[in-house]
Amino acid sequence: MLKNRKIVLGVTGGISAYKACELVRLLVKAGAKLQVVMTENATQFVSPLSFETLSQNPVHTSLFGKSSAPLIHIELADRAELLVVAPATANIIGKMANGIADDLLSTLYLATKAKVLVCPAMNVNMYEHPAVQENLKRLKARGVEVLEPGEGELACGWEGKGRLAEPEVIYDACEYALSPKDFLGKKFMITAGPTREMIDPVRFISNRSSGKMGYALAHSAKARGGEVILISGPTSLRPPLGVKLVSVNSAEEMKQACEKYFKQSDIIIKSAAVADFRPGLLSEQKIKKEKGAPVLKLEKTPDIISELGKKKRKDQILVGFSAETEDLIKNAKKKLSEKNLDMIVANDVSQKDAGFDVDTNIGTIIFRDGKTKPLDKMSKLELSHKILDYLKKLS
Repeated sequence: MLKNRKIVLGVTGGISAYKACELVRLLVKAGAKLQVVMTENATQFVSPLSFETLSQNPVHTSLFGKSSAPLIHIELADRAELLVVAPATANIIGKMANGIADDLLSTLYLATKAKVLVCPAMNVNMYEHPAVQENLKRLKARGVEVLEPGEGELACGWEGKGRLAEPEVIYDACEYALSPKDFLGKKFMITAGPTREMIDPVRFISNRSSGKMGYALAHSAKARGGEVILISGPTSLRPPLGVKLVSVNSAEEMKQACEKYFKQSDIIIKSAAVADFRPGLLSEQKIKKEKGAPVLKLEKTPDIISELGKKKRKDQILVGFSAETEDLIKNAKKKLSEKNLDMIVANDVSQKDAGFDVDTNIGTIIFRDGKTKPLDKMSKLELSHKILDYLKKLS
């Protein structure tokens, strides 16, 4: 989480500097204490006033002059927990790699003990040039995190690698850089989203799950050092940075994926809303309404979490979710016991801001010994970290 974390964002002179405005918005929204430093060339692309308005703090553009105190590079260097350079041009990468300090940002870099994240953005030929690659290699060897640029059409008209990573991806990388690595070496298998059980080639049975809780868990587990496999039903969500995504549609496909990755996993979190029933017979052709409403004969889908509970080793942790509309604790405790779970997260989906399609949740964590821990309403990302905090005590 980035609330109250002290971050300095360095913006350099490239066309993608405009993307840094959205990054500032995301960081400020998360509660980060943000300071923006711009190179002189960066001010040719975006006005310092834009960043001052978005960050609600003065923007620093030079070592000397009205906008900066005489020792501003030291003040910022000492204050920062994380220095992010986005976009990072070939010029600033070269300066950082070779110890050149001829402006505020490059001097600040040499003076800080903070973690450093560099986000390159430039023409593909520049990015692939041996000098730039050697400079990036040198920075990585010093412990600087380098977020690889994206591929596609560049502002110069070329196609290839060199696009600044999207602001949401850079945001993820900032959180990863500042998160404790208390799950380093642990392998997670996390399921998310709904499943779709086909009626005919164009219709299916599903549910309202958005996948947001599972994706938040995958994000947080990766941020805290875990190796994460995310098995997801159909969603519109962006996979978290550095997470292996396995896409599935039906309950049967999710079952097969879980069986494939179960043995190698230390911690299994089943947050997917798997359909309980599926049509017993799949029509190979679209069912025409002229023939009247069809009668659907349903059959049960595989009980994935129950099967995993039977196979669970003593060194594995299995966590379930229980979405209920009545008798929340009673039903969740029953599921925990019957499925051989180590922990279950229960939530009443009939409550406002606690069910599907929203960014918040109200969870109650129940442990194997029957103890319960009710939690207040919070974002699903905050809840994911709370769940991991309790998992750490179990592992």
